Amino acid sequence: MSLIGWLKGNRLVDVTAQDPLPVQQQGAITTRAAETLLVATTTITTDANRDLLGSTSTELPTLDNCMQYRTLVWFYFRAGDAATTYRILARATDIAGAPLGAGWELLSEDQLLGGANSWGRIEIPATGDGYYDQYRIEVWRTDGSNYTLASKVIGVR
Repeated sequence: MSLIGWLKGNRLVDVTAQDPLPVQQQGAITTRAAETLLVATTTITTDANRDLLGSTSTELPTLDNCMQYRTLVWFYFRAGDAATTYRILARATDIAGAPLGAGWELLSEDQLLGGANSWGRIEIPATGDGYYDQYRIEVWRTDGSNYTLASKVIGVR
């Protein structure tokens, strides 16, 4: 019989070879599995090249230094029901952070789902792993009135 026990789930178990005492290495660096990269509120207009930050400069990224994340997850809340298109672009950079070339690779372009006062979620990329350095997320309405889109993007390692 062991003199030391620990909580495994909601039950107390003895320390044995099959149930060793869980430990963390002293001084070990722990990392979070997901990190918030962006929280923004955007007015959705008919500008086809406006990103989540409100920038219409097509060479500027919405998100930078993203190589460490295999997937990004974009959560959004739509205040309006106007038909809205989004476009997700990506590119790699050199060691100094400059784009390898002009322009972007188109990852996806589609309609935002949901009506007024609804939530949505989009995984970037939709299939496979990402590992791009920079992303640009553009949104614009194709009919209806301007409305506010609240967004949060997280990076998943």
